[in-house]
Amino acid sequence: MGLGRARGFPPSCLRVGLFSRDVMSHGDDQQPQALAKPTFSDAQASALVESLFGLKVSKIRPLPSYDDQNFHVYISSAKDAADEPTEYVLKISNAESSRSPELIEVQSHVSMFLRAAGFPTASVHPTAGGHLSSLVSVDGSSGVAGYLLRLLSYLPGTPVAEVPSSPQLLYEVGRLAGKLDETLQKFRHPKLSHLRRENFIWNLKNVPLLEKYLDALGQSRKREIVVQVIQLFKDEILPKLCHFRE
Repeated sequence: MGLGRARGFPPSCLRVGLFSRDVMSHGDDQQPQALAKPTFSDAQASALVESLFGLKVSKIRPLPSYDDQNFHVYISSAKDAADEPTEYVLKISNAESSRSPELIEVQSHVSMFLRAAGFPTASVHPTAGGHLSSLVSVDGSSGVAGYLLRLLSYLPGTPVAEVPSSPQLLYEVGRLAGKLDETLQKFRHPKLSHLRRENFIWNLKNVPLLEKYLDALGQSRKREIVVQVIQLFKDEILPKLCHFRE
């Protein structure tokens, strides 16, 4: 896809000059500006879905997210596409993650691999150009920022945080996690190394990094528990990390 202004973005809209190109396929730098969440409007997100993925949007609404931006997208189903999903999630990665398209590519292939193995994971809807993601460049007040976009199938259900906890539920979660771990041992991809981010806060071996955020808990019983868990991790896990499978 050649460079050009995406449809639905007037010049008066936050000085947005929007361009896109398909890509075939995050780093550890924790700079606030780079990690800032994308701030696309509903109208902009809808226009991107239609221009990049060739789908007609009937309704769109924002979804909760951490450092990316997500939208629940409803599609007008064509008569000759009865088997196609009518609900998707438009996932717009933050600028830092978007600088590593290899990471996004591997994540997409992991999701598709697990789905093929029977796990309830999202499928990736290709762009009109047949690729798994598209890079959109936004010319804003602080310079040009690039954001990788993916369109994922929507998975209906209830978040586990909204379900009353029970021994059976915890057992099922553990059982699924074990099955997931076992299945992922079979996953192969030439760019798999991009998933290994040493200073990434969500990397389980980086539990000690949580100490810098303890003030968010104040002086509470929860803080005491977290401090104890972090110390146990330092004493019992860190010395043995070299013996664990990654």
